[in-house]
Amino acid sequence: MLLEPLKGIKSWSEKDRPREKLTEKGAASLTDAELLAILIGSGSRHESAVELARKILASVNNDLVALGNLSLTDLKKFKGMGQAKSVSVVASLELARRRRATGAKQNNPQITPKLAYEMMLQHMENLHHEEFWLIGLNRKMQALGVKKLSEGGMAATVVDPKKVFKAAMDMNAGCIIVAHNHPSGNPAPSREDDNITKKLREAGQLMDCLLCDHIIVTTHAYYSYADEGKLSLI
Repeated sequence: MLLEPLKGIKSWSEKDRPREKLTEKGAASLTDAELLAILIGSGSRHESAVELARKILASVNNDLVALGNLSLTDLKKFKGMGQAKSVSVVASLELARRRRATGAKQNNPQITPKLAYEMMLQHMENLHHEEFWLIGLNRKMQALGVKKLSEGGMAATVVDPKKVFKAAMDMNAGCIIVAHNHPSGNPAPSREDDNITKKLREAGQLMDCLLCDHIIVTTHAYYSYADEGKLSLI
């Protein structure tokens, strides 16, 4: 006895099709799988786009941040996900990241530790090595610019205080926030992190360009020296 192939989305009731559902009820009414299915476009003879989307989401425990970390190679491992479909998904997730970063910088608000983390996350959330970044600020705590200063290996990166403050002076910054990532996912500062924070705080006092915070970035959390009251204690 031959089994009939699974029916595709086109055979569904119109109200149940993701594109029609979005048109009729708006994007917010769709599940994550349905939104992803629209990006995928089509499934296969034996699997609908929604079923394929559910399979991809299940592989990352339905975590959208983890979904954003999937590479083209990761996506193409799923049957039915060729180059074109995988590129579409990766490009859409990158646009979402950039939208989040743009929203964080709109109207040039005062930069809080949380906002600084959101600005830096767009640069560092997918990295498997450490990077060190600078946010230059005016005296109103508004961002003047961001710059990557160094990158290293899995466990550490080296930063030169002279390079930090030269970049700050180039931005005409009155104060700075520095940030680096921990690929391990643990935002707790190390002794080396404390040491570089102390050096930058002391150098900033001499240069009349104050260190306002040091943010340690991970995908799901961050550590702020300012929030923890540690800037003046180290």
